[in-house]
Amino acid sequence: MAFSFKPVDTAFYALLTEQATHLVNGAALLAELLDEGKDRAELSVRMREAEHQADETTHEVVRRVNSTFVTPFDREDIYSLSSGLDDVMDYMEEVVDLVHLYEVTDLPEGVTEQIEVIQRCAELTAESMPRLQSMKDLEEYWIEINRLENAGDKTYRRILAKLFSGKYEALEVMKLKDIVDSLEHAIDAFEKVANIIEQIHVKES
Repeated sequence: MAFSFKPVDTAFYALLTEQATHLVNGAALLAELLDEGKDRAELSVRMREAEHQADETTHEVVRRVNSTFVTPFDREDIYSLSSGLDDVMDYMEEVVDLVHLYEVTDLPEGVTEQIEVIQRCAELTAESMPRLQSMKDLEEYWIEINRLENAGDKTYRRILAKLFSGKYEALEVMKLKDIVDSLEHAIDAFEKVANIIEQIHVKES
């Protein structure tokens, strides 16, 4: 009978799951941008606080990696995964902050679809993160994230086409493009996370 002497440190799985849960909360705050009459300044403060909480969890992951002799899987993969999750939160916070700072009142058609994609990606990521411990039932996750990212790309291109159609003033185009670019970056960052998880799965399975 073969025995494994590799210690099981479930704290890493719990922390990565916590990071992904922060993304679900961040996506919910992001969706509040779509509420008419929403206090954008107050929303920006709440989003900044949520991003700070997510940063704290990221720092705890790094501290644990640095202080643990044997990690449950490759420490560089843990760094990459934690950093990828952190990037998603940063982009979502950036969107809310830009809408507030630019004093944008009307978001272009298609932004709702982008935010819906982000919300779904956040939910799927949070649901899949605990499965890293068993490395089971993960394939559907990264396949669906890839599909959502492709849908997000199509929406992004449609938004850009409308922004450059001549219906918007040049300054407004610049502001709105910054916002939709950050939304697109958030979706791309989710796909990066899914790719990292796929790579970990290949290594560990």
